[in-house]
Amino acid sequence: MAGTTIARTVTVLATTVALAAGSAVGASAAQDRTEQDVTGVRAALQRVVDAGAPGAFAVIRDHGDDSERSRTLTVGKADLDGTPMDADWRFRVGSNSKMFTSVLVMRLAEQGRIDLDKPLRDYLPAGTLPESWAITARQVMEHRAGVYDHTNDLLEQSGEETTDAFEKRIRNNVYEPEDLVAMSVKHGLQYTPGTAYSYSNTDYVLMGLAAEHLTGRPYAELLKEQIFEPLKLRHTTFTVPEKTIAGPHITGYLTNDDRTKPLLDSTEQTASWVWSAGGVVSSAHDLDRFMTALLAGSSGGLVSDDSLRQMTSVLPTPTAKVSYGLGIREIALSCGKVLGHGGIVQGYQTQTFSTPDHKRTVVVFANASNNGAVTSALTNTLEPAFCGKAPAATKPASRSITGNGVGYPSVPAVEDSRI
Repeated sequence: MAGTTIARTVTVLATTVALAAGSAVGASAAQDRTEQDVTGVRAALQRVVDAGAPGAFAVIRDHGDDSERSRTLTVGKADLDGTPMDADWRFRVGSNSKMFTSVLVMRLAEQGRIDLDKPLRDYLPAGTLPESWAITARQVMEHRAGVYDHTNDLLEQSGEETTDAFEKRIRNNVYEPEDLVAMSVKHGLQYTPGTAYSYSNTDYVLMGLAAEHLTGRPYAELLKEQIFEPLKLRHTTFTVPEKTIAGPHITGYLTNDDRTKPLLDSTEQTASWVWSAGGVVSSAHDLDRFMTALLAGSSGGLVSDDSLRQMTSVLPTPTAKVSYGLGIREIALSCGKVLGHGGIVQGYQTQTFSTPDHKRTVVVFANASNNGAVTSALTNTLEPAFCGKAPAATKPASRSITGNGVGYPSVPAVEDSRI
């Protein structure tokens, strides 16, 4: 059982994170990894700011057997008052939350309390899903169940701008998870389950509800007891529907649809509209620690090796170079595949990825959303961060993403960017 190893694992993680306090500790342990292209990363971050984000950062950590090396690059501001960007501060992680929800579900599967290949309705409160819906938990977690995304109704009603929708239906409204599911169910299944891929936030609202129903415990308590506290994630919380972010945090800005209007401070919001699909608040430090433990499998203390294998058994999506497993996304970079997730919620966007051997983790962040150029530039920070300097063969001007004469293969922005 994954839980039996967590105390030992936390001791190991606490030691390694302490070693990462310096910017270059134990460099020899990471020399077998490709050196990140610091110039390329910084140039990519500058493109994020040039595209309209007040600030951006990248935190790159190399994990050795007995030492770590960490590098942090920041560009721009943490708020429009001029505060320099600080990569140690907290922020809303958006759909990175799906990885946390997936861990809770896989732990329940390890305990025999849920079968991922049986109808999910059997693990939910009666009436949550129609009796005719035989969709399985696995299909739901893979976004292959045909479940309509309820956020379409909240964000994209005809004739309403994103900023208007945020103020009218998102910032102050408090939704119950069951109501979000009901909003989705009224649209019916969108296709025969298992036959297609379609990203849906409702999928992970359903999995959060299943975790609550099977344990009799609130989702927030499950996260705290099974993930946050054991891993000592001191800057990670789930306080939905509380609107504020406690402690030092980065201010998030929603780009106005009318680009002549100023950015909208969207930091304070209930986040109840995405709940277990996107409501976690964290920091780059904590996301790195979580990813390192998760991808270590049994020795990481979160999930068993078999659960990790299932989570990372990805299937292709309509987006080239992008595949999806059980709450984990795989992106094919020029130097190999990386695992993790992205997340965008009003004012914030984050990409959290790691090499499959969990030896290098990269967290890149920007404090603006509703801007495709910001999203594209931020995602393209992954290539120089993971793969180092681009080889000469990838230098055509049409493929350059850094604007400094060094070109990288483009990394596609994925579907949760529309939020």
